[in-house]
Amino acid sequence: MRSIRVHREGPDDAVGVITIERRERHNSLDVETARDLRKAALGLARDASARVVVVRGSGGVFCSGADLKYIRDGGEPAELHYLHPAGRSVPRGHGEVFRQILEYLHATLSELRRAPKPVVAAVDGVAAAGGLGLALACDLVVASARSTFEYAYFKTGLSGAEGTTFLLPRRAGLGQALALALLGARLSAREAQAMGLVSTTLPDDSFDADVSALATRLVQGPASAYAAAKRLMNESQAMDRFDRHLDRELDELARVADGPDFAEGLAAFFDKRAPRFRGT
Repeated sequence: MRSIRVHREGPDDAVGVITIERRERHNSLDVETARDLRKAALGLARDASARVVVVRGSGGVFCSGADLKYIRDGGEPAELHYLHPAGRSVPRGHGEVFRQILEYLHATLSELRRAPKPVVAAVDGVAAAGGLGLALACDLVVASARSTFEYAYFKTGLSGAEGTTFLLPRRAGLGQALALALLGARLSAREAQAMGLVSTTLPDDSFDADVSALATRLVQGPASAYAAAKRLMNESQAMDRFDRHLDRELDELARVADGPDFAEGLAAFFDKRAPRFRGT
């Protein structure tokens, strides 16, 4: 796996760590990275010897979501065929390229939410758009003091996906979730913690050691009790609807991505200027 590294650490190697290593693209996800992330998440989620899973990014960035350069460039035509029956023409457009990535990423989020073990997002740096969704899909979100959290979709005229429209209102409440999304705030780790998005904020200079200590503490806890409590809490928050909601998110985002506002937002993003949305 070129951009996803998996290693084991802690007591009895019971902590499985997934690291996104694509710093040159702000740890964004193209199809290959999203596919490898799903493979890594599925493997650790279903491996009983991994009692805790940690998800993190490299180089001072957690994750910035789908790779917009990959989207702009049209993705990989061969990759589009796995979403469509043999012999049927493949639709073109930004929406279909998003599907290439998000089908894998949404499956990853589902695996992490259903995993019968604690899953920790170790956020050190930027968590934006799909990176925010990836963090919120984990059971605990621990952040370095320098980290930032941002909805970010509206900057390019997108609606939101990667679990954000499901998980953000559950973490922060509907009013705060809408304010964060609509006003485009970039939250510090402390602000995100006050809103309920972050479990704890850790010092920058001891972040790695503190995350390892937290994972070790979880490994030494009652695994079967953790699994039962997580299952019950998921049920209490109607997490059985999560997969259906992910499908709705993807359909809506793909539709919006084929409209003129996203075309303008994407152009503005790469031109480093403010977008001029027309509201169509």
